Amino acid sequence: MTIPALALNDGRSIPQLGFGVFKVDPAETERIVSEALEAGYRHIDTAAVYRNEEGVGRAIAASGIPRDELFVTTKLWNDRRGAAEARGAMGESLEKLGLSHVDLYLIHWPTPANGSPVETWETLGELRAEGLTTSIGVSNFDERFLPEILETGLVPAVDQIELHPQFQQRAATALAAEHRIAIEAWGPLGQGKVDYSAGAIGEIAERLGVTWAQVVIAWHLAAGRIVFPKSNRRERMEENLAAAAVQLSADDIAAIDALDQGAAGRVSADPAEVS
Repeated sequence: MTIPALALNDGRSIPQLGFGVFKVDPAETERIVSEALEAGYRHIDTAAVYRNEEGVGRAIAASGIPRDELFVTTKLWNDRRGAAEARGAMGESLEKLGLSHVDLYLIHWPTPANGSPVETWETLGELRAEGLTTSIGVSNFDERFLPEILETGLVPAVDQIELHPQFQQRAATALAAEHRIAIEAWGPLGQGKVDYSAGAIGEIAERLGVTWAQVVIAWHLAAGRIVFPKSNRRERMEENLAAAAVQLSADDIAAIDALDQGAAGRVSADPAEVS
């Protein structure tokens, strides 16, 4: 299966379909990521707060896959703000991953209660210049929080936000598009909190002879978003990868677009409330 790649605004490229390890048991991470790499994934998304960077690193080391064929993302947690803390956190993540650099480093949440993220964000720019990360970006920065980052003149390559059919974040995605910021959709299938197997998505899946999850992944890919669904099962990993070959019609895409409920469709935390 050929995984499509997207060009980022910093001249780099990113595999559009990756593998996420949110809530993957640290004790099981090495095995699960190893299976994902064997299945064909080359983009792995982790974070310091997931506490499984070590397992990701062990899987990468054991895989034998050349480093330049892999794309590894990790994230700076909310309690590591400011230049010194960000630098220390980056060093810790690299040590746990067993890598000399990551491909993408993100500020995990805007955490407005913790003050301005500008110093932290500018430090990420320094880390990029020093070669410790190839690209930098933010996570959960919607249209309320992205402008402050943009005012620095240092434009993120990526903004990773909750996005799925009933919560499409149109204001945030429109602002990102103005600055050629790639959108990564976390919780791309609704985190198991929405029954997308019924209604329009279920009907499309039945007609195409695929699963509802493959339909939703294909919808994200058709929109130019980056997705990294998680699974602990090898067959589901392969099924998700196969979604790259699913072709949706314009009518199919319009039917899924019509499922948006705006803010009422959110199933996880509001970034304004996370500290």
